[in-house]
Amino acid sequence: MNWTIEFFDESVEAETFALPPKILAKMLHIFELIEMVGAQLGEPYTKPLNNGLFEVRAKAQEGIGRSIYCYQKDQKTPKRDIEIALKRKKEIDDGNN
Repeated sequence: MNWTIEFFDESVEAETFALPPKILAKMLHIFELIEMVGAQLGEPYTKPLNNGLFEVRAKAQEGIGRSIYCYQKDQKTPKRDIEIALKRKKEIDDGNN
């Protein structure tokens, strides 16, 4: 399952991208890991706080950058995934004729 990170609003996104360069680079790397592995990535990158909140901790020479996040699960199967499955099914069906 792939995850997508969305900022709460433009001010939160701007604040994140205003972090010192090395902290921002680490933060973006952790965001990529979250998108690949999931919101509950775990230490040393993320840490559960409480009430469904998690913290990202990005350490670099300039110090530590922190970001707090939550996640929402979408129960719908994405249209693109259904299209891929239908294409593969057609390939199977065509191969059996």
